[in-house]
Amino acid sequence: MRVVSKKRIVDYYVHHASSKTALEEWYKKVSKADWSKFNELKQSFLNADYVGNNRVVFNIKGNDFRLVAIVIYVSKKIYIRWIGTHAEYSRIDVKNI
Repeated sequence: MRVVSKKRIVDYYVHHASSKTALEEWYKKVSKADWSKFNELKQSFLNADYVGNNRVVFNIKGNDFRLVAIVIYVSKKIYIRWIGTHAEYSRIDVKNI
């Protein structure tokens, strides 16, 4: 899968250093993946949740952080829409980001 764009990950962990290792591991794992449907993604990330509108929420670093991405299986792309803490996630409308 092609992650669009890694810059969002780097920008986040520059300001939240405790997320760096986990986000880099997520990026490496996703970059090597070749999913064609959510069930395949779910096998790689057991705690991932489909929340509608092509959005998937990934738990990062034992649920300390969340990453919301649009996953387009046909073109093998993942668009990072939002990264934040678990507490921040509870205050956003995932389907509109």
